[in-house]
Amino acid sequence: MTDVDLAAADHLLTTTRAVRRRLDLDRPVEPQVLLDCIRIAQQAPTGGNAQGWSFVVVTDPDKRAGLARLYREATGDRFHLAQQNAREQQTARVYGAAQYLNDVLDRVPVHIIPCLKGRVEGQPPGSVAGFYGSILPAVWSLQLALRARGLGSAWTTMHLYREAEAAALLGIPADVTQVALLPVAYYTGETFSPADRPPPETVTHWDSWGNQPG
Repeated sequence: MTDVDLAAADHLLTTTRAVRRRLDLDRPVEPQVLLDCIRIAQQAPTGGNAQGWSFVVVTDPDKRAGLARLYREATGDRFHLAQQNAREQQTARVYGAAQYLNDVLDRVPVHIIPCLKGRVEGQPPGSVAGFYGSILPAVWSLQLALRARGLGSAWTTMHLYREAEAAALLGIPADVTQVALLPVAYYTGETFSPADRPPPETVTHWDSWGNQPG
């Protein structure tokens, strides 16, 4: 037995998309809604029960404009070129949406930058995996909580190519690692559909690489 509504949980998990084009750029987001979602994210597991995470919520227009400028400096025209070179229509749409977000990022009402205490430079792969494994579940929980409340988000990392400048803009200490920038806003339209993905049997290896189920 389980106390989880499987239909509702499966719907949430399979329809939480990266939202870029459908962010409502004009509707403000209530601070309490953001705090409620962060409270849920804090329940995610962490390595060593360390919970060294922080979430920088940026709503100030000038600081959002500054982050958008850094983001655009890092992207250049790579999204446009990637869209032109994409062979699959779905991939081309993704890059087109990424370019759209690049153009309007300063207008998105909320930017959330998840951070984790510490740095990973020069650390072995196991330490790096454990480090990021202590923040990624929390960020995904945050995105799910946002989705359940009618808000869209997208995991972006381009501003990290200008991480030091972003840290200076927001006063983030040098010993804290930024891991993403989530543009957050209420989404437009009714809902989202599951994405086109291959059957799980084609990406599952049973006991040894190359052994597929069935």
